[in-house]
Amino acid sequence: MQTIRQLEALREQLQGFRAAGERIALVPTMGALHAGHLALVDAARRQAKRVVVSIFVNPKQFGPNEDFGRYPRHEQRDSRMLSEAGVDLLWMPPVEVMYPEGFATNIAVSGVSEGLDGAHRPGHFDGVATVVTKLFNQVQPDAALFGEKDFQQLAVIRRLVADLDLPVEIVSVPTQREDDGLAMSSRNGYLVEEDRKTATVLPRALGVAERAIAGGGDAEVALAQARETLTAAGFEVDYVALVDAETLGEPSPDRPRRLLAAATLHGTRLIDNVPVNGDG
Repeated sequence: MQTIRQLEALREQLQGFRAAGERIALVPTMGALHAGHLALVDAARRQAKRVVVSIFVNPKQFGPNEDFGRYPRHEQRDSRMLSEAGVDLLWMPPVEVMYPEGFATNIAVSGVSEGLDGAHRPGHFDGVATVVTKLFNQVQPDAALFGEKDFQQLAVIRRLVADLDLPVEIVSVPTQREDDGLAMSSRNGYLVEEDRKTATVLPRALGVAERAIAGGGDAEVALAQARETLTAAGFEVDYVALVDAETLGEPSPDRPRRLLAAATLHGTRLIDNVPVNGDG
């Protein structure tokens, strides 16, 4: 596996892949890799001859009071994991390559970015859209792989690609979970042992709400009960919401729906989501 940090060297290597007629898949990450990321890599290997993984902790998607400074960075471990997983190229640019002096462009995706996490993390999805657009321009992949755990992010990227006619296929991979049901996340490492056990209340509460809604129960009652369960367990709840799986707007029983939640447990913010009755 090659590790490249400068744009000219990246373009030179990718040109070789394309000259050989090889399909390229990109897996964008912020590092601190876990089995969920490796599931994306595995899916990418089924999509293309060449797999490129990017690691870039993007400062533009962190708010002023968020965890950019303490976000986990494990460069050597991540590199070893990717090499063992059969990745062809690791693109790991420094901040000054991604955002050189004088950088002044911001990409905003209206609609799907405005509620849910967009309401609680102003500017977050602008940062995501900007860095993903840059990565797509730098790598020019045929396909890009994203996990469904970050479901709103996935919706934003799909909208971005459709609106800008970007020639990249967006492939989603189902949320990967620990044995106890907790969605895999780099931020799970922040949780102390007791909080790690409590964190499983989040997927369980979503599961109870999903079954109630899928069974024809009152959605507002089910959502309120999920919020109460999380609050009783010690979470500070940002939202528990039922949305249209494509637009993230008002849901309709005749269209795929998604149940999403975000809540903070003693300083660690966790997100999760599930399709309703398997229809999302």
